[in-house]
Amino acid sequence: MKTRVIVTLKPGVLDPQGKAVHHALAGLGFAGVNDVRIGKIVELDLADGTDAAQIDEMCRKLLANTVIENFRIETV
Repeated sequence: MKTRVIVTLKPGVLDPQGKAVHHALAGLGFAGVNDVRIGKIVELDLADGTDAAQIDEMCRKLLANTVIENFRIETV
């Protein structure tokens, strides 16, 4: 079973990498980009029958820092 975990910074958390990309885009002449936020995608290949609670626990314990990050789980 393929599962994708999308991890993003919570609103209000500073994103220096996003700011650097935003600045670089402006420097390259791309107008109209109001903000950039950088996140990460973790793709998992799990055994069939792995339950949603186990995946949620993986995210909370390792894949996302829930103090500053949100995550969502998608089955591919």
